[in-house]
Amino acid sequence: MLFFTQCFGAVLDLIHLRFQHYKAKRVFSAAGQLVCVVNPTHSLKYAPTRCAAAQASTEQGILPPCHHHEAVHDPQLVPCTCPLFSCPWEGHLEVVVSHLRQTHRINILQGAEIVFLATDMHLPAPMDWIIMHSCLGHQFLLVLRKQEKYEGHPQFFATMMLIGTPTQANNFTYRLELNRNQRRLKWEATPRSILECVDSVISDGDCLVLNTSLAQLFSDNGSLAIGIAITTSKVHSSEAEI
Repeated sequence: MLFFTQCFGAVLDLIHLRFQHYKAKRVFSAAGQLVCVVNPTHSLKYAPTRCAAAQASTEQGILPPCHHHEAVHDPQLVPCTCPLFSCPWEGHLEVVVSHLRQTHRINILQGAEIVFLATDMHLPAPMDWIIMHSCLGHQFLLVLRKQEKYEGHPQFFATMMLIGTPTQANNFTYRLELNRNQRRLKWEATPRSILECVDSVISDGDCLVLNTSLAQLFSDNGSLAIGIAITTSKVHSSEAEI
């Protein structure tokens, strides 16, 4: 009975995922955009935060994840950059993508323009929706986080991080766009390097920030569709418009 119960639960999860994907394809296929359905994951590393732990790591002579590097072939090891876990892994920047895919099972989608469909937005904070985006010969990490910055007031934070150095990140511009019911919200900025710490970017608010009411305006049955576009640019700009 336990075996069949587990199998039945897995089948229901698969049906739910395919249904979400079908709805997304029906909405966005006309625009010729690739759709990635992303389910929420509960983060296991909010206390202590990675940036707070970095100070202790520095005292022990370990390279902190928020340390800035300008060279790809830095001899120092880079700690795991996955926002979800306090992972003890360390390695060179060139193998971070392999680690994220193989160890943390983070999906990767290719294409200049894609749609990030986050499901189950109603779940309580903290929650993360994460994918990797391969584009223009580089890999980017898109993080959507639901977090209570103020007690009782959850917010959504979306940012794009380049899996590379800050110098490389300055060569790109990313755009996050929400479009529903004759409303449009767009955020455009230069991506930050994954070496700069995702937690710091979200804490500083240097990303697309949505309160619950605004997120509901753009959501559809608990799912939020975010259009993503990446271009090569050296223009440093950041704007939000509605």
